Amino acid sequence: MPKAASFDPRCRRCGRLAAFLDDVGQAHPDYFAAPVPSFGDPAARLLVVGLAPGMHGANRTGRPFTGDHAGLLLYATLFGAGFSNQPEGADPADGLVLRDCRITNAVRCLPPANKPAPEEIRTCNPYLRRELTAAPAPRVVLALGQIAHQAVLMALGLRLRDHPFGHGAVHRLATGQHLLSSYHCSRYNTQTRRLTADMFEAVFRQARALLAEEGAP
Repeated sequence: MPKAASFDPRCRRCGRLAAFLDDVGQAHPDYFAAPVPSFGDPAARLLVVGLAPGMHGANRTGRPFTGDHAGLLLYATLFGAGFSNQPEGADPADGLVLRDCRITNAVRCLPPANKPAPEEIRTCNPYLRRELTAAPAPRVVLALGQIAHQAVLMALGLRLRDHPFGHGAVHRLATGQHLLSSYHCSRYNTQTRRLTADMFEAVFRQARALLAEEGAP
């Protein structure tokens, strides 16, 4: 199991990603173009785990899922489920506040073509483990997509074959947490109807139900 590590906003441990961010920063000097920190209450009972920052979303704004297509659906759904104070999150200065929810990514830096390499996922994994094991640990972990699902299991030293990915699948982990999985809210998945707004809303209703089983905070 990888060792937990506090997030380093100046991390350059992945050479390919660091060089790519340097290039992006030169091409877009007004972009954040750095490792993106988590967003939300560290004591939240729901932790949403995405894949990585998007080029013109979190990589531009410095806040997960802010300013891109995936964020439009995510933040609207969080609001509908009572996890935020407003349905939109387009800019870090927009006043958005998450309620009992925190958002992070399996990989904190923008990867070329939105595809992190396996070794980059492993290198960034100690940051995710910190999110998963810090006291109080989240009671429900919602993984958006198979890579995020696998990264959560890696961070906790658990095997994929014992906890297979599936949209709407729930696994009770040895840590006492619930791992809930969903297709990623990417433009590709929503445009192809692999993931609809109704399907995504249903996942957050599952998260609410699982939290209710755990009792009030």
